[in-house]
Amino acid sequence: MARRKLSHEGTLVLDSEGLSKLLSDDESVVALVAEARRRGMEAVICALTVIEAVHARTDRARLRWILSGLRIAPVGEEEVKAASALLMDAGLHGHKYAIDAAVAAIAVKQKRPVVMLTSDVDDMTKLCGDRVRLVAV
Repeated sequence: MARRKLSHEGTLVLDSEGLSKLLSDDESVVALVAEARRRGMEAVICALTVIEAVHARTDRARLRWILSGLRIAPVGEEEVKAASALLMDAGLHGHKYAIDAAVAAIAVKQKRPVVMLTSDVDDMTKLCGDRVRLVAV
């Protein structure tokens, strides 16, 4: 399998699928996160991503270990307003896209360049535009 290249420095953002695959020890996601760290990129997730990705079969010890190596970005008033603006600009409705919009709002304000590991490239493109490089996982 060919390795995908990531930029030096900047930020790596994981959406729910990125976190889920990291939790399940998916080889390609583990390799991307390791390469990002090697290149000096900070690994970040939106606080809501943890809620979205966790389920009854989640290995809690592994979750704690994985989260200890990530910066969990909180979702406060500023992020809520930014997410709402992204939704309106993209013509999307909050009910279906609320968490994606929060993740996008967190991503666009990170240190550039920003790379996001996501399974939802289409929706994240609508929300992030060209401000975030999307990598399908």
